[in-house]
Amino acid sequence: MSTLSVEMLAAAAPTAPITSAGHAQLGIAVLVGIAVIVLLITRLKLHAFLSLTIGTLVLGAVAGAPLDKVIASFTAGLGSTVAGVGVLIALGSILGKLLADSGGADQIVDTILARAGTRSMPWAIVLIAGVIGLPLFFEVGIVLLIPVVLLVAKRGGHSLMRIGVPALAGLSVMHGLVPPHPGPLAAIDAIGANLGVTLALGVLVAVPTAVIAGPVFSRLAARWVDIAPPEKMIPQRPSEELERRPGFAVTVGTVLLPVVLMLVKALVDIVVDDPKHPVQRVADVVGSPLIALLAAVLVGLFTLGRAAGFGRDRLAGTVEKSLVPIAGILLIVGAGGGFKQTLIDVGVGRMILDVSKDWSVSALLLAWLIAVGIRLATGSATVATISAAGLVAPLAADMSTTHSALLVLAVGAGSLFFSHVNDAGFWMVKEYFGMSVGQTLKTWSLMETVISVVGIVFVLLLSVVL
Repeated sequence: MSTLSVEMLAAAAPTAPITSAGHAQLGIAVLVGIAVIVLLITRLKLHAFLSLTIGTLVLGAVAGAPLDKVIASFTAGLGSTVAGVGVLIALGSILGKLLADSGGADQIVDTILARAGTRSMPWAIVLIAGVIGLPLFFEVGIVLLIPVVLLVAKRGGHSLMRIGVPALAGLSVMHGLVPPHPGPLAAIDAIGANLGVTLALGVLVAVPTAVIAGPVFSRLAARWVDIAPPEKMIPQRPSEELERRPGFAVTVGTVLLPVVLMLVKALVDIVVDDPKHPVQRVADVVGSPLIALLAAVLVGLFTLGRAAGFGRDRLAGTVEKSLVPIAGILLIVGAGGGFKQTLIDVGVGRMILDVSKDWSVSALLLAWLIAVGIRLATGSATVATISAAGLVAPLAADMSTTHSALLVLAVGAGSLFFSHVNDAGFWMVKEYFGMSVGQTLKTWSLMETVISVVGIVFVLLLSVVL
């Protein structure tokens, strides 16, 4: 089936909520809970982990749920989310740190830019951002690519927006739509989608979306905001301190290794389709995200670390430093999972299905709208993805493998909608590019909106043909 109505899937919703509150009370509880999270994050500058924890307790209290059951729901959701994606986030962080410290990322950047002309530079930049963004968190990707963007714009006489917007688009699209990023991984875990199929379809959606939101939209952004690269924001690149760095081909191969392994598993699942077949059993192990990322890390220790001249102590230090920054990310992702589980257990999932069962809207579009609302309220793409995925998970009960993967992508696309002042990424882009709030809204915020809208359009188109 090409689309799935909410009414057809209503029976798949949770049947045993921890409270019997009415729809109006639950609706108010959700709004109050999200409002508390937004207030604590934006006004009081409280850490997102604490904000999500407090917001969850407020949500349960307003919904009239027993406090002990709210706590149980939150801790269960936190634990299952961290168990599902925590190790993957850690492995992805190690691979990203190896890529940055070894100069492998710089090698990819320099090789592509050396072969790109003036007209093709925005296309080269979006390609670089997409490849670099596969194993890196969005914030790490920004820090890594900003020096390149500023140097290219300055030395080539390009508009900063003409170069910067494609870089941001490539990173953001990967962050929202393609595993092994935390948001998509958490959504896959919550919805029960197939990772390999989601990865394949995510790349299929991400490529045209990045092109439209990057090189194409950057033409308009450059007209609206014409600024020079801020001199004070051009830092030293990591590889300038290295005597040598890994080659281009081996670096790209290392970065793409986990993606290839997971895609092979997805292909074997489709072609063989026999859990007892030895080929599929091997593919299921090798293509699992844990083994795929672990393999890339182990290979990267040699192809990236050793190639850059790192000894055992330097490699150990790189791995150790890569794990420190993700403590906060793990807690935020876990708390988002706890908030999501509480939303489900108090009956919000059932409420949404009951209220929307007469709507003439596909499940994919409904998932996108829910993620958009949470994104606008909280400012966090990861929180929006995890919370929305939990709410729409019942919709995937009767879906095919392909459509459950598209449901993940619909949530991911919605989670990127219109980044504004309650999003840390908004302020990072503003400061790095030396823009005003208004200029950042005209460029970064609109670019995120383009990604979100174009992304859901492609998801809906795929749902018709697959």
